[in-house]
Amino acid sequence: MSRIGNKPISLPAGIKVNWQPPVLTLQGPKGTSTLVLPEGFNLQQQDGTLRLLRPSDEKRHKALHGTFRALIQNAVIGISQGFQRALEVVGIGYKAELKGSELLLLTLGYSHDIAFVLPPGIKAQVIQERGQNLRIVLESTDKQLLGQVAAMLRSLRPPDPYKGKGIRYADEVIRLKAGKVKGKGKK
Repeated sequence: MSRIGNKPISLPAGIKVNWQPPVLTLQGPKGTSTLVLPEGFNLQQQDGTLRLLRPSDEKRHKALHGTFRALIQNAVIGISQGFQRALEVVGIGYKAELKGSELLLLTLGYSHDIAFVLPPGIKAQVIQERGQNLRIVLESTDKQLLGQVAAMLRSLRPPDPYKGKGIRYADEVIRLKAGKVKGKGKK
């Protein structure tokens, strides 16, 4: 029995649900989200909640039950509140600049600047506060897309294990390695 799949999904005020099997369309204050559910799955809506019903107790259906319930829940949160992911740029001379609404120019210690084009549905802010690391805050209604873009930005210059320089998630903890110790070895 799927514990996640059986949980009801609470719908905040202002969310409209349009269920035309197998397509589920959710509309909210921050946008629209569409999901295609597997064949046989059904939705039950009552008293401001949604319930996902699976067609049978086959292993495949049990596995998809919890997955698609979580996807619907993330879509509801995305169109009502939205998602945010913050990245920190750590390093002397490392810079980030937003050109327009979809181009992020990054200076990360390479011989050239990197122009990162943000996909549609992603908004970015570059925040520079005195005494703090440079922060890039990404916002979106799609949790999967937001995580993918954040991972792609981080992969441009992952944190260095010795000095900690690079792009990291704001809540990420970097364990630094010890450097060389002078004076050890043969005499």
